[in-house]
Amino acid sequence: MISKSTYLRQLTESTVLMRSAPFTKEIAGSSPPSVFIGSWNYPDVYAGPLVTPEHGNTSIMDSPESWIPENKTQEEILGYRLSLIRGKQRVHACELKGRFIEKLQDISLSESSVESDVVFSSTPTGSMFSEEHIPFGPSAPLEQFEIETGRWNRDLEKVFYDTDLKASEAVTNLHRNGLLFSSIQKAFSTGTMGSGNKRRLVPTRWSITACDTTIGDHLLSRVKKFPVIDTWRVHEFSSLHNNYAVILMPTGWQYEWSEAFLHVLNNEELVFSDHEGSKKKTEYSPLGGCYYTCKMAVLEALAREQKQAGAIILREALHGYVPMGVFNVRENVRNAMQQPAKEFEDIKSALTHISQKFTLPVTRFIESGELLRDTIRMRQCTLRDFA
Repeated sequence: MISKSTYLRQLTESTVLMRSAPFTKEIAGSSPPSVFIGSWNYPDVYAGPLVTPEHGNTSIMDSPESWIPENKTQEEILGYRLSLIRGKQRVHACELKGRFIEKLQDISLSESSVESDVVFSSTPTGSMFSEEHIPFGPSAPLEQFEIETGRWNRDLEKVFYDTDLKASEAVTNLHRNGLLFSSIQKAFSTGTMGSGNKRRLVPTRWSITACDTTIGDHLLSRVKKFPVIDTWRVHEFSSLHNNYAVILMPTGWQYEWSEAFLHVLNNEELVFSDHEGSKKKTEYSPLGGCYYTCKMAVLEALAREQKQAGAIILREALHGYVPMGVFNVRENVRNAMQQPAKEFEDIKSALTHISQKFTLPVTRFIESGELLRDTIRMRQCTLRDFA
């Protein structure tokens, strides 16, 4: 069977995507604020700002937490992202001294959009789509890069100057204080957290999963101390050509993430699944960052309610879906967990309800998901019960 990474590579290469507007070699505008650190050839990476020709408040272009609550369409989100031009300069991840890195840190710590003047050594071209990070428009090497230093976020500034605070503690403290995940991740990626001599630039895609994992692990240590829910619950949400169903089980913590891609490229119906028991996975999930960001979003809601549960999450991506980064999963699952739960007496009735909403038969998820299959077997159900 094709792997998820191979399939998504085909999807990003084959899907007809919106084209960004043409840009010149000189741009005066603002950064939302936003930066991007590449992962190729780490620790020698390409880093730089994301800048749009628009002036003033451009924060909506890099505020994934607001897009779904504000009912932004996929086309609107892609329009925002393809208007951002990436400037890049090769740097070493361990070398944080120098004005260039200081400017990137200024941007990532900023409270609001940062006015920027950029000159590229060539005309920006192309675009970047990924299942891990949010897409952006053309890119080109930087020749000149100047910003107007703005006001830093107070919580991020405090962490920046605390060189005795571990990066993991900084991330969890900022999350507990209510800072947006996207703000935490950007500051983390530019080496503004951790013990002074251990600070590094962290590639954007790695920093997203690192923050999801750090927050998730911290939340799980709390959730395991809470009482277990006493019924089966289903939280549902649909947006951006995706359907989500979060099944909460009256058990101790265990977790499974299953995602289906239906007729996105052609006539394919692919299901990918991974799970863990009460103990954390030791190897990196083959499903990538989506596995960790979904886990964090569910634990976030359980911690807020001060309850413990097992969780099986089903997702189906439908025709029209475009890979736009793990924010798509995180924010959809967050919104699902904010919807009133429907309660059921058993797993059979919960899945029967979901089957009326989903396009793919739930039997396909059962066949793919080991935890879901074991849960059904323990309740003395069979696939025939869901046919």
